[in-house]
Amino acid sequence: MTYKTIVIDYAPKAKKMAAAIEKTANEKAPDGWELITFSVTNSAKAILVFRVPEDALQEKPAVATQEMELQEETAEAVGEAE
Repeated sequence: MTYKTIVIDYAPKAKKMAAAIEKTANEKAPDGWELITFSVTNSAKAILVFRVPEDALQEKPAVATQEMELQEETAEAVGEAE
């Protein structure tokens, strides 16, 4: 197993932070990613740690691009929730 992290951008309200974490976890679940833990920083950001199956990492480089887009969408979702 391999571990990956995703940072949730600034979300100062607990409900918004929870919604962003839940959204990200649910988006990654179909790909086999399992949310292991997360940490909330003093700057109101969250660091999510996922366990990723080995076969998910062997996919084409397009997956990395999709991951970057997902992180940007999640950051936008937090902004919309505010």
